[in-house]
Amino acid sequence: MAVRTTVDIPEPIHDRLRHRAQSSGVSIRSLIVGAIEQAYTGPAKGAPVTGPLIRAKGKRGPQFPKDENPHDIVFS
Repeated sequence: MAVRTTVDIPEPIHDRLRHRAQSSGVSIRSLIVGAIEQAYTGPAKGAPVTGPLIRAKGKRGPQFPKDENPHDIVFS
């Protein structure tokens, strides 16, 4: 069963979709559905991030400081 959804597409993107659909001989709907299926099907790529994103030299601070207010660190 299909579900109807309304999406506002910027005019330049719609023009590109229309031209691609005409040159491919398919509908705009089939292009959009194909792109969504390609982006959201199958297993997730890559591994989850577990370490720090920025590598730095030196000693890391405590993970859960007990004697400091986190707001003092962030907003100072």
